[in-house]
Amino acid sequence: MKKWILFCAMFALTAIESPAQTNLIARIHFAGANALAFTNFFCSAEAEALKSQTLDKLARAPYRLLQKRTPPGSTDEAAQWRPLLDDLAQAEWFLEINDTTGGSPEFALAIRLDKNRAELWSKNLSTVLEAWTKIPAGKIRGGWQLKKHEPPNLFRFVRADDWVVIGLGQDALSLSDDLARLARKGKNFTRADENGWLSLNLNLLRLSRWIPFADQPNLPEIRLQVFPKDGGLHCLGKFVFPRPLDLRPEPWKIPTNVLHEPFVSLTALRGFQSFLQKQNDLDEYRRLMPNQMFIWALDGIPFQTYVAAPYENATDVLVELNDKLTNRFAAVLDANSPGSIQLATNHAEINWRGLPFVTPFVQAEQEPAGQFLFAGVFPNSPAGDPLPAQLFSALNQTNLVFYHWEITAQRFPQVLNLSQLALMLSGHPQLDGKSLAAKWLFQIAPKLGNTVTTVTQTAPDELTLTRRAPVGLTAAELIALAHWLEATNFPLGAFQLPPLLPK
Repeated sequence: MKKWILFCAMFALTAIESPAQTNLIARIHFAGANALAFTNFFCSAEAEALKSQTLDKLARAPYRLLQKRTPPGSTDEAAQWRPLLDDLAQAEWFLEINDTTGGSPEFALAIRLDKNRAELWSKNLSTVLEAWTKIPAGKIRGGWQLKKHEPPNLFRFVRADDWVVIGLGQDALSLSDDLARLARKGKNFTRADENGWLSLNLNLLRLSRWIPFADQPNLPEIRLQVFPKDGGLHCLGKFVFPRPLDLRPEPWKIPTNVLHEPFVSLTALRGFQSFLQKQNDLDEYRRLMPNQMFIWALDGIPFQTYVAAPYENATDVLVELNDKLTNRFAAVLDANSPGSIQLATNHAEINWRGLPFVTPFVQAEQEPAGQFLFAGVFPNSPAGDPLPAQLFSALNQTNLVFYHWEITAQRFPQVLNLSQLALMLSGHPQLDGKSLAAKWLFQIAPKLGNTVTTVTQTAPDELTLTRRAPVGLTAAELIALAHWLEATNFPLGAFQLPPLLPK
């Protein structure tokens, strides 16, 4: 593992002149596409086609969000939004959203534009606002009043040297005033810990007031930095929680019998049992929550992905797991999927038989490190070479709670096959192989190298993430991204499965 001293130094809270941060909801700085050092993955014909389709969808999103607040007969004005999105994908920009005493957030966007593009933004935004409010706007200069009875009711467009600053809020637009002042002085909007190609600071607890999250009072503030390096992306992130975390990372118990070479991906996590047991939606499975888990995939057959977790009495847990699965999912499985779930008590194994291609199973296994539950969807191969010393070295990090390594080019077809099978069996539409997102993934996937991610607990209330990856995402994350980009309700369908198919 490479050291991250340079990146850690950038997280020192060295202040430069910037707006106040007490009520921060979100801050994003994008250095611009020209700062991207790894263009091979994002400049192909497939990438450009996907980018164009995505921006076309985004151009229609503002109207979908605000349609109920626009006059009857209004249209989406996508033609006005679309060229502005081209600039957001190419130019440097800075976005900040702050909480206010009035309860309505204040937004400020600063984007670096030449004179012609700045005039285009002024013209197009004037057209949109006039169409959606029926109030003559003309050129936007200094400030413009929207409907007073519907917050936010203030909009501001300001030219500040080679920057355009846009403000939106309920009362005084102090945040956009600050950005315009800094732009005129030639100051940097970002702090010393927000340099790089992309930086993001997100307070999930404040954001949850407008975007619903799970009922979790200890949502963190996320600070993420992304740097182009060595032909790929290096990421450094911190998750700062309002209260100390109740993590209990015990010494690793590695299932050295069932886990063997040659594997192309490995995930190890520990210490999360107490956190999982406190989740209301998992209360029924409280006693089944492990404190460690290993997930890996073998080279070769796409369906050879496995999970193992240590338990003090794995056989008893297996019987309880079978009861839970039978009670909760039997009716759903009978209605939507072939086969049936069976418990073989004579050799402590649950099988789902009658499926095409695969036979999912959960087994109780005795290992040198103790008893484990071992699960997969395809029979495990005979043991190969012993586990490499590098694995034990990678896990031997102080306060390590999560580790993931994969050869992304080889892991991609495995995750794709598993996800397509899961969607088929659950009655959901699969990712269309002819879609633009799929074509882009198929074009870049064979060229992707190693992805390594670690998460360590660096303080009682803080987790630190490091990652190096060719495009910044794992194979599973890339496929999830493709599903999101191809969703009919993109970008609003980020956390939803596609609708069920007809029987």
